[in-house]
Amino acid sequence: MSRVTLPQLENLLLEAANGLGKLDVSAKRNYVFALLLLKRCSDAFERAWQCAYDAELARTRDPAEATEAADDPETYGTEIFVPPESRWASLAGRSMEMGGHLNAALHGLEKNNEDLDGVLRHIDFNRAPDGAQLKNATLVELVRLFSGIRLRDEDLEFPDLIGLAYEKVLRDFAESVDSKGGDFYTARSVVRLMVRLAAPRPRDSVYDPCAGSAGVLVYAREYIADHHPGQAHTVSLSGQELSTAHWAAGRMNLLLHGIRDADVRLGDTLAEPRHLDGGVPQRFNRILSNPEFSWKDYDQGVATSRDYRRFEHGTSPSADLMFVQHMVASLADDGVAVTVMPHGVLFRDRVEKEIRESLLRADAVEAVIGLGAGILHGTGIPICLLILRAPGHKPAHARDKVLFVNADREYRRGRKQNILGEEHAEKIVRTYQEWREIGGFSRVVPVKELLDDGANLNIRRWVDNTPEPEPQDVSAHLYGGIPRAEVEALAPAFTAYGLEPAAFFTAPDDGYLDFLPEGHEATAARVDGLAGDREAAFRAAVETWWRKHAVLLEELPVNGAPMAARASLISSFCEVVASIPLLDEFTAAGVVAEWWADNLADVKTLAAQGPIHLIGAWAASAVAALPTRRVRGKPKPTTGAEWRAVRERPFVERLIPWYGEGAEAAEAAYAELDTKVKAAEEEGVPAADLKRLKSDRDIVGKAVDSVAAVLPTTIETEAAKLTSEQAGQLVVDVFGQDVTARIEERLEAARRELTAGFRRLADKYEISLEDLEREREEAAARLAVHLRDLGYPRRKRQQMS
Repeated sequence: MSRVTLPQLENLLLEAANGLGKLDVSAKRNYVFALLLLKRCSDAFERAWQCAYDAELARTRDPAEATEAADDPETYGTEIFVPPESRWASLAGRSMEMGGHLNAALHGLEKNNEDLDGVLRHIDFNRAPDGAQLKNATLVELVRLFSGIRLRDEDLEFPDLIGLAYEKVLRDFAESVDSKGGDFYTARSVVRLMVRLAAPRPRDSVYDPCAGSAGVLVYAREYIADHHPGQAHTVSLSGQELSTAHWAAGRMNLLLHGIRDADVRLGDTLAEPRHLDGGVPQRFNRILSNPEFSWKDYDQGVATSRDYRRFEHGTSPSADLMFVQHMVASLADDGVAVTVMPHGVLFRDRVEKEIRESLLRADAVEAVIGLGAGILHGTGIPICLLILRAPGHKPAHARDKVLFVNADREYRRGRKQNILGEEHAEKIVRTYQEWREIGGFSRVVPVKELLDDGANLNIRRWVDNTPEPEPQDVSAHLYGGIPRAEVEALAPAFTAYGLEPAAFFTAPDDGYLDFLPEGHEATAARVDGLAGDREAAFRAAVETWWRKHAVLLEELPVNGAPMAARASLISSFCEVVASIPLLDEFTAAGVVAEWWADNLADVKTLAAQGPIHLIGAWAASAVAALPTRRVRGKPKPTTGAEWRAVRERPFVERLIPWYGEGAEAAEAAYAELDTKVKAAEEEGVPAADLKRLKSDRDIVGKAVDSVAAVLPTTIETEAAKLTSEQAGQLVVDVFGQDVTARIEERLEAARRELTAGFRRLADKYEISLEDLEREREEAAARLAVHLRDLGYPRRKRQQMS
């Protein structure tokens, strides 16, 4: 059985969800992930059971005793024990009463494993939460579907594949329910940003008081694993969640990521925090959370009557700043908290203003970062991140100051929601880490100034990123010319391309410039062309950079340090951009970071299995994507757009470059004959000639089909021929093509902006009022001549006395 790939498992989970029909998405989520957990535990236990059986059989020579020992939970220590009724083999062969058997399997798994207590008991395969009864045939089909894969560690392309598939499908579920998606899922781009800002370290304690699906805790541990290989087990994860369903989903998420030691408890964090130390909040090194916005249903009386010394800054009917105070009280002296909040907490009046003032006086607020609207599932409002410190324990550079970052324009539009891209995250993280002030983006404000302004933390109050109004020179509009200052404003963009903007204008004596006699369109075209020289140098530098640094990827299977490779690729590319600054530093860092994120599964496969296996996975994926049709009961490849899409995959094009040439020639010949047939039908050519043309077309059509038919075996055969060195080079080449294509997109955008700046001047100042008046006078004179020629000369009026 071949190793399970991420797309394969992700597609299986989505297919299982679709097989459940019109059930509520939360019910689908529970059923699909319960089956995934059951299959994963059963497959992993199968190997452990066999080892236990073999060991006991070798000792006693008695199969019955060996079976008894292998079925004894005490044999397995800390491993998940799967009792006989929960093993997949006991389910796969059944066809009747599948709901009852699945319920028994979940109950057995939960009963025998303390860390599963309460996680599965709310799932009922006989009856959905809305009362609908699940059909036996549907459940049998689901079991059959999961039986097609095996989920032991050695069956996976890389260690965390199951967890990553869980996250991806959880995102798909969240997107499918629109306004309800945010109640259990925080956009992973926001989660990654929060964790990067907090930067957890080995042996840290990480806490989320509103754990939801536990995605923040999972990614905090992944961050340690990626940046400090071999030390992920040293971090401790804790959390609390109010909703039983979300708590169970979070526990399942942790288990599917292989995390069994997380301390996530059920309960109301504000009313009854579960993590206490001597009657006060337990202290944590890193706190990361996304509480429910403006939650007004919490019991303020209960929360404040036993506040555990958390709410010394004040109490509020809205829970936002209550959660903030709980986090501040739970911070270790060296701790950092990053929390998502609605913008209202920054400026709402009355008691919330008093709480903000107290937090500022305690110097607990380190940074306020504004993000764009529509980034979180379930809400279209803009959000912010608060970075908090234990009172009196800010780093020296931040004491008595607050960093404001206005990143509400840092996103790209998506189909259903806006997306915080890697490029945007890089800019935010670097600005915070370097405590940098950037005009219209970030500013450091003294706490005293904030207090003098009524503790108003409204981000636009301190960092206004409203675009400057387009300058308008009245004299230029009236009398012509281009203001010299506006031409000089183009200098940074032109200089990056080795151009001097003044060279593309004339310089009259009145202090204004003018367009060249050739006209602004001709000049703009020349600017575009001249920019190509610097772009060619940039492309050459990019090619050299990739050849030099891509060796880091080839070494991944040996050194197992992917994040070190990522950091090196980003920093080295930023050096290229610094030497030829056609892109800004944040775009440069972001384009590599974005490529890395989009190809993370392949990078992990490369690190875990090596290039030959990754090539094999690419080959299997390409073959699986080839659609087939039934001809006389036998599958036959189609020759449509899907076939061409596979043929044109960068991996396939580089593996078998000669194949595409033959396919294109066959397609072109068929298209030419098909055009001739259609033309002949319209022209009414003799039947014999039309028949001959159709015959020729059909022969070529069969040739196209023959070419298509050999594509799957050709891909598999040629991929299997590669040596490890050849496979490694092919992987680097395919990755490089993707990276450089992304860089090219940014390069083209930069060049368009270069000429757009020039054209904006033309749009404003090409025609002055004097020009318009002169054209009007000339037009009037021409009209007068024309009217006179027609016999309608202008009459002279008598002056009235």
